[in-house]
Amino acid sequence: MKVGSFSALRHRDFRLLFLGQWVSITGSQMQVVAVTWNVWVLTRSPFALGAVGLARIVPVIVFSLLGGIAADARDRKKVMLVTQTVLMAVSIGLGLLTFLRIPAVWPVFLLIAVGGAATAFDLPARQALVPRLVPEGDLARALSMNVILFQAATLAGPVVAGWLIAERGLAVVYFLDAASFVAVLAAVLAIRAPGAVGGSRRSPWEDLKGGLAFVWRSPLIVSTMTLDFVATFFASAMALLPIFADQILRVGPRGLGLLYGAPAAGAIVTGLILAVLPAPKAQGRTILVAVASYGAATILFGFSRSFALSLSALAAAGASDTISTVLRSTLRQLTTPDALRGRMTSINMVFFMGGPQLGEFEAGLLAGWLSAPASVVIGGAACMAAVAATAALGRTLRGYRSP
Repeated sequence: MKVGSFSALRHRDFRLLFLGQWVSITGSQMQVVAVTWNVWVLTRSPFALGAVGLARIVPVIVFSLLGGIAADARDRKKVMLVTQTVLMAVSIGLGLLTFLRIPAVWPVFLLIAVGGAATAFDLPARQALVPRLVPEGDLARALSMNVILFQAATLAGPVVAGWLIAERGLAVVYFLDAASFVAVLAAVLAIRAPGAVGGSRRSPWEDLKGGLAFVWRSPLIVSTMTLDFVATFFASAMALLPIFADQILRVGPRGLGLLYGAPAAGAIVTGLILAVLPAPKAQGRTILVAVASYGAATILFGFSRSFALSLSALAAAGASDTISTVLRSTLRQLTTPDALRGRMTSINMVFFMGGPQLGEFEAGLLAGWLSAPASVVIGGAACMAAVAATAALGRTLRGYRSP
């Protein structure tokens, strides 16, 4: 492994945020498994599982642009301190609901929605802060390390959550998630780099128009955001994993944790390879091939009735998604001025979070109408069709090569 591949970790501030996020995101991924299993146990409804994604994304869509404005007008570190505290409170609330054995499902959806609103402000501030923590020459590797971080947390969190749900119950998972936020709060407080951008003298409406105008004038950014949304909207199978674990593969909550962690396992291996190998020159074509492979792996998972094959298919989906994510993230961050990064991230958040979360709702509806496997297979096929359409119509993306 080349030492230079992890050069971003040499920088103190980035290292602090990296480690704090790893603990916090691991807890958050534990919560993802706990929420879906919680809703499934309370309702036994595919529609309710799909509605979890809807509860998360509606507040993101409503507040994301305001979150981008805040990230570019306010101290990004202070924004993160507020949002992380709110997210901690959400986890405590979920834990109390479970500990007190409240049978109603609507309080769970309400707290999920509050968490979505906080995320709409948190993510733009967090992603826009990263380029301030490393020199520009290390930014691409820092973004790759963040992908590896997220996937490592996505692997560890669900596996631990599945075991804890089976052995100790849901409340323990929620309370451990709440405790994990202390790590990122401490990291943000310890960061020395300034979080303030310098402030804008324009009105929030003018700031919003400036961010939208920048994205609209950038065909590469528009095409990658659109492809991300369409592909994940159709090929989002994660909301239906409790059904596969309970009724199709019959592996219970422990197996559910492994199913949630499988995409992360493939993503980590791929992320480490990307950190060592030079970036491909034909990045546009590589993105298209990676997204098409993601759709194909989703189809394989939908057809599988073998636990091992299902894990392999999800791992392949995670690997493909990581390739496109790293290339798209690096492209967008390097082509966006620092003063606009928060707003660009907030607009992108509508696409990269809206796609899978709305897709979960669509998958739940289709699963209720047909079946969970049919919903997954149809979604994977639609994803591949979207890639074919983008390749045919999006010449800018198809022909893009790294400088």
